[in-house]
Amino acid sequence: MNPPLPEPDAAPAAVERPGTGSSFGTRLFVALTLVVIGCAVTAWLVASALAPGIFHDHLGQAGIHDSSQTAHVEEAFTQAIVLAWGLAVAVAVLLALAVSWYITRRVQRSLVAVTTSTARIAGGHYDTRVHSPGLGREFDELAVTVNELARRLDATETTRRRMLADLGHEMRTPIATLDSYLEALDDGVRTFDNDTRQVLRSAIHRLERLVEDITAVSRAEEHLTRIRPVPTTTAMLVTHAAQAVRERYDNNGVALHAHIQDSAAVSVDPDRLGQVLANLLDNALRHTPQGGEVTLSTRRVGHRHVEITVTDTGEGIAPDHLDHLFDRFYRADTARDRRHGGSGIGLTITRALVEAHHGRIRAHSDGLGQGAQFTIELPTSDR
Repeated sequence: MNPPLPEPDAAPAAVERPGTGSSFGTRLFVALTLVVIGCAVTAWLVASALAPGIFHDHLGQAGIHDSSQTAHVEEAFTQAIVLAWGLAVAVAVLLALAVSWYITRRVQRSLVAVTTSTARIAGGHYDTRVHSPGLGREFDELAVTVNELARRLDATETTRRRMLADLGHEMRTPIATLDSYLEALDDGVRTFDNDTRQVLRSAIHRLERLVEDITAVSRAEEHLTRIRPVPTTTAMLVTHAAQAVRERYDNNGVALHAHIQDSAAVSVDPDRLGQVLANLLDNALRHTPQGGEVTLSTRRVGHRHVEITVTDTGEGIAPDHLDHLFDRFYRADTARDRRHGGSGIGLTITRALVEAHHGRIRAHSDGLGQGAQFTIELPTSDR
């Protein structure tokens, strides 16, 4: 009996929350209130202190000298200016406080929505989304960023579950083989002859290859694979890649054509790009029947980019699989790829290496039986 795999859907750890205190909205409203009241009181005091003196000077300049009438006029002006400024300041303060309260409430609701959503995301609810609050570009960008974070975490979690399930399936066969053969040896049903040795070694090698593949894709995706770029051309990359696999293509009865439409200078790691092209050519060979054709070509795209394309006339790819081809351990056809020996991570490593060169890769197919095309886009190093 094989031991059961660990349960992949363990509950997420509880999120530690900070201590309670006054909310950001309350603090913002209090701060705005103090600013508004401070400005209003300052304006009222300045007007009350300066306006009577200025009015008195203008009376003197107009030839109106000190008298009881003049004192009465000045007193009336002072009371009027104080009352008018007092009412104006009171209305302004009320309006400013109302606007501040409205803005504070809007900001607080938006922050609460983001906080609640991120807490749900931290709790494993990766389908949570934040709606745009309509408070400006910065808040819209915050909502978009949180939603993108949730989407990527959701994709990562989906990949993790699929990876664990696929690992369990991949490991079950060689482990079962080792267990049955060792049990047969213990029971004396089998002897440790060359056939038994070959079967055991094959099972061990399969497990070793699986471990190596997992390590390789992890290093590639985490950009731990060291890239040593040197000046070269796409013509050299295409020519060397075609020469490296031509014999295997000839042995399988698949025609390989190298078409260099327009070579371009690039700064890449030839070994890593050679690995990328080898992966794509191996993939094309696995899925192209005898008598089919594979074309490796390169052409410029504008002044700053160049494309290297691998096109085959093979089995093709269903439209619903195209968006997942570069996902870790994804197989468009599980039975077919296992039969051909694919581990489901070759294209993942390919994408990681291309992105490490500041490029991108995409796949296209018109459907099953219509062949497939993989296109690498790289920046040129032309001056």
